[in-house]
Amino acid sequence: MPIDTHTKILATIGPSSASKEQIEKLIDAGADAFRINFSHGTHAEHKARVKIIRQLEKEKGRFISILADLQGPKLRVGTFRNDSVLLKEGQTFVLDLDPEPGDDARVCLPHKEIFQALKPGDDLLVNDGYIVLKVMSCDKKHAVTKVKVGGVISSHKGVNLPNTQLPISAITAKDREDLEFALKLGVDWIGLSFVQKVEDVQFAKKLINGRAWVISKLEKPSAIDDLDNIIQESDAIMVARGDLGVECPIQVVPVLQKKIVAACRKYARPVIIATQMLESMINNPNPTRAEVSDVATAVYDGADTVMLSAETAAGKYPVDAVKMMHRIVSQVESDSLFYKLLQDSRRIPCNASEADSISFAASELSSVLKNVKAIVSYTTSGFTTFLTARERPSLPILALTPNIEVARRLVLVWGVRPHINKESFKSFEKVEECAVKAIVKCGMAKSGDHVIITAGFPLNVAGRTNMLHTVYIK
Repeated sequence: MPIDTHTKILATIGPSSASKEQIEKLIDAGADAFRINFSHGTHAEHKARVKIIRQLEKEKGRFISILADLQGPKLRVGTFRNDSVLLKEGQTFVLDLDPEPGDDARVCLPHKEIFQALKPGDDLLVNDGYIVLKVMSCDKKHAVTKVKVGGVISSHKGVNLPNTQLPISAITAKDREDLEFALKLGVDWIGLSFVQKVEDVQFAKKLINGRAWVISKLEKPSAIDDLDNIIQESDAIMVARGDLGVECPIQVVPVLQKKIVAACRKYARPVIIATQMLESMINNPNPTRAEVSDVATAVYDGADTVMLSAETAAGKYPVDAVKMMHRIVSQVESDSLFYKLLQDSRRIPCNASEADSISFAASELSSVLKNVKAIVSYTTSGFTTFLTARERPSLPILALTPNIEVARRLVLVWGVRPHINKESFKSFEKVEECAVKAIVKCGMAKSGDHVIITAGFPLNVAGRTNMLHTVYIK
């Protein structure tokens, strides 16, 4: 079956969607990939869900991508004697390392790294920013704060420190355990939470050692300061608007989203837009007009993937949420303005490589050649397909790769339909023959159509995309 939409849908699996029946319904509704959130659930539950997805992958005859999303260094306050207290504006409130249950005067903040980084004048945001504490004085074990914005604070609520780079790794001891477990399950992507600097990505990739690709989740303002380096080091990027909207002024988030999407396209990295896209559908069968516009904006901007979180993990209408997102994506992509906007924003990079130039030319050719139905991209590592997708052609992209791992990972890339090809070519005629056979089998073209092929010469050599060819299907 031909590709339905170019923009992909990533759905989070949770209690509302963990059964085989529900996951199958999500796939049929339009989900291309699934997120396993390691902040919740047990290893046994995650293993069972991955097994179901792989089983459905075989039954559906299509590749499905799996993202294992690590929790990261989530910072939380300790417990309260009565579970919660009311903090009043202007009062003094102390944070310390004492594990004793807290009260309306103090509470434990069991993260010594925070006290090492704090300085007077810093703000701490608690419970998604609903409570704001200003640091008046601090040392290595205490912080005396003044309540700027009060409210009820309860046990284990999250803490954010905007504009403060903490001396902590993006991968905790729990994450290491979860990472190894996820890699043994054979997941395709690892979500790296709370990336602060490019070294966080480099450290994660060293641990992963090529067993999966890395999605860097941008949730900290400090990551924006190192944006270009982080994008280039990552395999993909997620605009994680939840914590980003807490740590940055909320009105800045849409601006950052557009900046990140543009930068990802510049460096040919897939980008995912996440958090609260159809939030009201957790409890309601229909989204708000604003939510629909939010999803549509991400699609118009050229995001590779849009993501559903609690909507499918814990909501009352998980299948309806995927159906709604799919309808929004389809509506936007049927608008003639959609491709015009994407083409107007195309820029061939300075100092373009052969592969950059070939990918750019393939997109140009697709807009003038009659009856061209698809672009065929031969790729070993997947990067050539990244370059082809960066151009946002109006045609589907058939990625031919010998590696099932690469095929699954490419599911999250804009416009791409992966296909396994294990043949080793001795002539370009064989390349053409294989491309045509695959494209017809996938239902993307027929006799009388043209297809565009990008490949490398010498044949069967990775990293040498230097050929552009058109084929007329007889």
